[in-house]
Amino acid sequence: MSGASTTLVVDNKQVELPVKHGTIGPSVIDISKLYAQTGMFTYDPGFTSTAACESGITYIDGDKGILLYRGYPIEQLAEHGDFLETCYLLLYGELPTAAQKADFDYRVTRHTMVHEQMTRFFQGFRRDAHPMAVMVGSVGALSAFYHDSTDISDPTQRMVASMRMIAKMPTLAAMAYKYSIGQPFMYPRNDLDYTSNFLRMCFAVPCEEYKVNPVLARALDRIFILHADHEQNASTSTVRLAGSSGANPFACIAAGVACLWGPAHGGANEAALKMLEEIGTPERIPQYIAKAKDKNDPFRLMGFGHRVYKNYDPRARIMQKTAHEVLNELGIKDDPLLEVALELEQIALRDEYFIEKKLYPNIDFYSGITLKAMGFPTSMFTVLFAVARTVGWIAQWKEMIEDPSQKIGRPRQVYTGAPRREYVAINQRG
Repeated sequence: MSGASTTLVVDNKQVELPVKHGTIGPSVIDISKLYAQTGMFTYDPGFTSTAACESGITYIDGDKGILLYRGYPIEQLAEHGDFLETCYLLLYGELPTAAQKADFDYRVTRHTMVHEQMTRFFQGFRRDAHPMAVMVGSVGALSAFYHDSTDISDPTQRMVASMRMIAKMPTLAAMAYKYSIGQPFMYPRNDLDYTSNFLRMCFAVPCEEYKVNPVLARALDRIFILHADHEQNASTSTVRLAGSSGANPFACIAAGVACLWGPAHGGANEAALKMLEEIGTPERIPQYIAKAKDKNDPFRLMGFGHRVYKNYDPRARIMQKTAHEVLNELGIKDDPLLEVALELEQIALRDEYFIEKKLYPNIDFYSGITLKAMGFPTSMFTVLFAVARTVGWIAQWKEMIEDPSQKIGRPRQVYTGAPRREYVAINQRG
């Protein structure tokens, strides 16, 4: 929606710039014609004040601590639905009917196996390879196995690729984990739900029957819902940028996985867990809070604050409750990490320094504890994030491909290098 405009004065010349309005959230100034009209670009490192696209998928109000998928609050989806219902919602825009949900679950379940040659692909990695390194390679390699769903101009192929990605990502993730610990791969089972199937592929062995704990399956399902999409974050923007070149969807998602690997993005829950382990006991918390407040100390409290949320991360509330459910189910009464986490949270919510800087606990603060209790090593945390975020990446990629106004991404720059100079022969250089 548009109609309004704003005036920019450049060198005494007035330029009219259209203003666009979304359904909710701040309006934006359309600067797409700015260079043509003024000969100037805007400068916005990190794109903190730039909307790169129009999207109808996810909305975040960081000041109020609101996260909506297709208009539905994250709290309601995590409480009442399951992950595949959230996948359907993100992909198609509406919650499924019972018949649509059954059909969608059936299609995803029957796409979970990967090509048998993929098992040989894993043998090319060192045993001690980080599972995320394996994921970057194996997800990109899917395009070498599924040629019949790489034509991005065909809506049917786009949807087949989407289903394949959502279905096969947990299988690849479980294979990466099994490979790292030297255990045989476990094939998926069609009689299990999405998350139960994933837990079985990770923790079962061929020599005995594995029974999925429903409390853990539900907790992991909720974690997947909370991580399914998060608007135009670094990895999603990477997927859109890669997709804008016309790259196949498997390559685009591999690019997203690579970006997610960064400790400032998907690796944050691993960093938060390491911080809690470093603190060790509640008695040592004041010492570390003092270090966090000291500008000359490199120590930073991980799991607090967020680039977007300037309020309590709505996902953190659900994650805190989920952490307690998992620890209670597993009989972990006196977990030192949880004691440190809860005490740290209470201090942070009362301390003027944290309140003033709006450093509230975020989802990474609790998810690391929960995943560790489930039996996942820290090296798998970001892999699980990738499994959950795949549907968000796919939905955003699909939306971009179908948006007629989108073109190949090409940010501009402020050049600060040497001005033009003439080449000097090597024997004349001083």
